[in-house]
Amino acid sequence: MLLRLAYLTMTSTFSLIRLLPRSDRDKEIEILVLRHQLTVLQRQVAKPSFTPDDRFLLAGLLHHLPMDKLRHLTLLVRPDTVMRWHRDLLRRRHAAACTPRRRGRPRTVRSIRALVLRLAQENASWGYRRIHGELAALGITVAASTVWEILKDHGIDPSPKRTATTWAEFLRSQAGALLACDFLEVRTLTGARLYVLAVIEHASRRVRILGVTAHPTGQWVTQLGRNLVMDLQDAGSMARFLIRDRDAKFTAAFDAVLADAGVQVVNSGV
Repeated sequence: MLLRLAYLTMTSTFSLIRLLPRSDRDKEIEILVLRHQLTVLQRQVAKPSFTPDDRFLLAGLLHHLPMDKLRHLTLLVRPDTVMRWHRDLLRRRHAAACTPRRRGRPRTVRSIRALVLRLAQENASWGYRRIHGELAALGITVAASTVWEILKDHGIDPSPKRTATTWAEFLRSQAGALLACDFLEVRTLTGARLYVLAVIEHASRRVRILGVTAHPTGQWVTQLGRNLVMDLQDAGSMARFLIRDRDAKFTAAFDAVLADAGVQVVNSGV
């Protein structure tokens, strides 16, 4: 198609050069003849057919003219159609320029591949998701599926059996001695935002509401920890572990209050 378009362009250029020696009178006569022939064709052909090359050539020649002048020309198509052809031509050129030369997903950088293999070799219990998380922590953006493929290609099990105790195993074995606490956000009927500190007993699923406030602080949370210790002692609870997240309101003083009562604080890492 490009060769055809180049051929039409050269033909039109030669035609223009051929018209230069002619007088203005000869050119005007030829223009009148061509206009009349177009009128005859418009009467005989209801819908003329244009090839893509014809459209590109006409669009390239006529898009420089303002719309008001285009409307006064004798054309087989409407001026709006010519402008649409020109927009299509620009869109195709832009699409061709933006098309990547190499299709498909690019290969993983060699240094990232080497790092994935090194993490897998030095940490035999890590699966591909753990390695993916470590890479993300280092600021390296790579898909988890890519890590899986790298390990699989080098004969490394992407999901090895864990040698350490998992959270599920820990929760099942220590259900009777486990507590977990976290903040809940609630809205009142007036739209006010309140924060609720709640503790759940893992074995019985009993929930204890320790306190509610609009502005939780570390000091307020520590005092609720003291209240929790007294409630556990009064109830004869056998709790030995309390799971919490990394919220800054859980201060060292809060952990110390529970530790004095024989309750070990376990950070979930979330």
